[in-house]
Amino acid sequence: MMVDLELDELKREFLAEADEKVREIQEKLEAEQSADVLERLTYLAHQLKGSGGSYGFQRISTDAAELEKTVELRAKDGVRPGMDDKIQQHVFNLRAEVDRRGKELAVN
Repeated sequence: MMVDLELDELKREFLAEADEKVREIQEKLEAEQSADVLERLTYLAHQLKGSGGSYGFQRISTDAAELEKTVELRAKDGVRPGMDDKIQQHVFNLRAEVDRRGKELAVN
C-alpha cells in the first residue's frame, strides 16, 4: 500500500510539472514563432514525451511526441498549411490529458 501512495505522489509531482510545461508551451505559441521559441517548444515537448511514459501516462507521451515532431517540421520547413492548427491540436490534447489525469489522482 505504501508503494502505491509513493507512486501516486510521484505521479502528482510529474503532473504538476507537466502542467507548468504545457502552460509555458501555450504561452510560447502566442508569441512570435522565432527559432528560439520553436527550439524551446521542441525541448518542452521532448521532456514530456520522455517522462510521460515512465510514469505510465502513455497518452501524454504520445501527444508530446507528435507535438515535438510537428514543431521540428515547422522549424525546418517553415509554416505549411494546417501545421499551426496541428500544433494547437496537440497542445489541446496534452492540456486535456494532463488535466484529466490530475483529476483522477486528486480523487485517490
